[in-house]
Parts: sequence; C-alpha cells; structure tokens
Amino acid sequence: MVCRHPASLPVAALVLALAILPPPPASAQPPSDEAPAPSTTSARRDALRFLAGAGFGLVVHEGGHFVFDEIFDARPHVVPVHFGPIPFFAVSPQRPLSPTQLFAVTSAGFWTQAVTSELLLTRHRDLRHARAPFAKGLLAFDVLTSIGYAAVAFAGQGPVERDTRGIAHSLGVSERAIGLVVIGPAALDVYRYFRPDSTWARWASRIAKAGSIVLVIKAP
Repeated sequence: MVCRHPASLPVAALVLALAILPPPPASAQPPSDEAPAPSTTSARRDALRFLAGAGFGLVVHEGGHFVFDEIFDARPHVVPVHFGPIPFFAVSPQRPLSPTQLFAVTSAGFWTQAVTSELLLTRHRDLRHARAPFAKGLLAFDVLTSIGYAAVAFAGQGPVERDTRGIAHSLGVSERAIGLVVIGPAALDVYRYFRPDSTWARWASRIAKAGSIVLVIKAP
C-alpha cells in the first residue's frame, strides 16, 4: 500500500493556534503618530514567537514522516491533495510499504508530538503561568493537531490519505480506535497544562504516549 501524509490537518492546527492568540489590550494601543508602546510591542513579539512555535511543530510533524520514509527507502515526494475544496499537499512514498513500515511512517508525526509535548511539560512544570510563547505555540499545535485527527477518525471523513486511516489499516483495526489513541495523550496534556501538579495525569500521559509507540509490535 502506498500511503500519503496530508498536511491539511497540521496546517489547519497551525491556523487555529494563531487564531487563539489574545489581541493586545485596547488600552495599550498608542496614537497613530507615536511609536508603539512597550507593552504593545512586547505583545506583538510574543504573538510572533507563539506562531513560530506552532510553525516549528508543523515542520517537526511533517519531518517525522519524511525521516521514516527515508529510513524505509520509500522515495517520498510532494503531491497535491484536497481537504474538501481547500488545496493542500502530502508527502507520498513512491513504493508500497509493509504494514509495519506503514504504521511507523503514518505514526511518526504523532510520535514527534508526543516527544515535544512531553519535553515542554516536563521542562516547564507550570507552563500556563510562564512567559514562554514559543513553547505554548508548539504545545497548541501538538494538541490541536491531535484533536483534529481524532475528529476525522471518529467521523471517518477527510482525505483518504489521513494518518489515522493509514495506522488503522496497518493494524487491521477500526479507525475510531486510533482516534482514541491519538486524542488520549492530547486530552491528558491539556489537563496537565491547567493542573501541573497532577501526578496521575503526568504518568497517564506518558504511558499513553509510550503505548502508541509499542503498538508497532501489533503490526503484522
């Protein structure tokens, strides 16, 4: 089976991450004939750093697919795909992959998200109250991408090349089950973001992430 990895959902997550940025306070806006106030300038810089973090998440996600394509000598190339009327692109292997290879390639983006999210939440135990716009942008991308993929997995909709469908095909299971595997760590990480001292959520998230990797053993 030749599998493509559409960037439509990760790109949509990038757009959503930008959309949730809070605008600068109205009181901080200076008159048009004056230089921007320090608070406004700082807010704009934070917004750019947040967007940069989300963009970095997109690059890492797609890079994970590409790396495993190269490991399996799948000769990946970029092809156009559509998410409804919206055009996007996909990284597509030019040769068929075995079920195990297909599982690894289609799961790679989620694996990179598991690693980056875990590093962020471990390094910044109280990320919610930290001034870390780049880290928050990256975490927002990871969470929103997982939620988006889980939604299309539950609905069975979206591009036929979607990652959750490829994972389900490689394992011979329902795509809805893969949706649960994808959204579980994301939901736990959101809880950890708001409750950083929760020990059970920390370990439940780590176990869920490790379990998504161990599933490779099930691939025939």
